[in-house]
Amino acid sequence: MAQKRKKASREKVSSTRTKKLSLTSADTEHFKQMLLEKRREILINVNEFEEEALKKSRMDAAGDLSSMPIHMADIGTDNYEQEFALGLMDNERKLLKEIDEALERTEQQTYGTCEGTGKPIPKARLEAQPWAKYCIEYARMLEQGLVQEE
Repeated sequence: MAQKRKKASREKVSSTRTKKLSLTSADTEHFKQMLLEKRREILINVNEFEEEALKKSRMDAAGDLSSMPIHMADIGTDNYEQEFALGLMDNERKLLKEIDEALERTEQQTYGTCEGTGKPIPKARLEAQPWAKYCIEYARMLEQGLVQEE
């Protein structure tokens, strides 16, 4: 009799955990709004990076109106800063792509499901990284090279 109660309570806990992991339509809408806000923020950042990185000349960038020769170290610094800004823009564009894919998953009603295992992605992971397409376990396996990303 005690074993039957234990088994029944385990099943109840198990079904409760499953319910907590699956997303409601309100949860999905919450994460969609988070994604849209992050997308807006990134677009602003990318535009600022573009303006800064793609200035026409050093004189325009510095507001320097003199015709004094430019020191080689200054040119090197400018080139480094431009490359750095372009690298940041590239990272932001990759993140934008991931966010757009997550928004597409919300439309297809597959958002919150790990693309590697098919299991629900915990809400805590989605709160931290709403564009996540893998559960933590599968993401770790990807990082360790145990599975290949498709």
